[in-house]
Amino acid sequence: MEKIATNRFSVVRIAAVGILAVAFGSASVEASEAGIPYQGDGHIMIEPSELTWKPVASMAKGAKIAVLEGDMSSGDPFTIRLQLPADYEVAPHIHPAYERVTVLSGTFHFAHGEEFERSQLRALPTGSLAIMAPGEPMFGYTEEQTVIQLHGTGPWGIEYINPEDDPRK
Repeated sequence: MEKIATNRFSVVRIAAVGILAVAFGSASVEASEAGIPYQGDGHIMIEPSELTWKPVASMAKGAKIAVLEGDMSSGDPFTIRLQLPADYEVAPHIHPAYERVTVLSGTFHFAHGEEFERSQLRALPTGSLAIMAPGEPMFGYTEEQTVIQLHGTGPWGIEYINPEDDPRK
């Protein structure tokens, strides 16, 4: 019985490694094309000084984005960082897929809802994690410069609850 369990574990482990190799292999090419140093064998290693920060067209002025891996417009996994200045508001919005946010520096004040209400915000200090389901409205605020890392699976997008909050219009 022990031998059967070990063999099943080995098969599952081999399958998992194969799936990860395919997933990371395609992401590494996209990251390489975005100027992220590719380390070979499906590995990406990035130091903060190697990030290229650019304005975010889909967010209010002041936010910056750095793409770490993937293509947000495809169906592949992606990882990005957002740098938000002090006193920055993220208007109520939704995303088409799960959003996973880790606070890397500063404090991100975050809440669920269709209207921006400061009394509803929860302070998420460095190291905090927030996971939001597709189509669930959310909003946020910073008191200090804050960097968050967001990862998910595309295709990705943002739709503001109030169309007037969309800087693309």
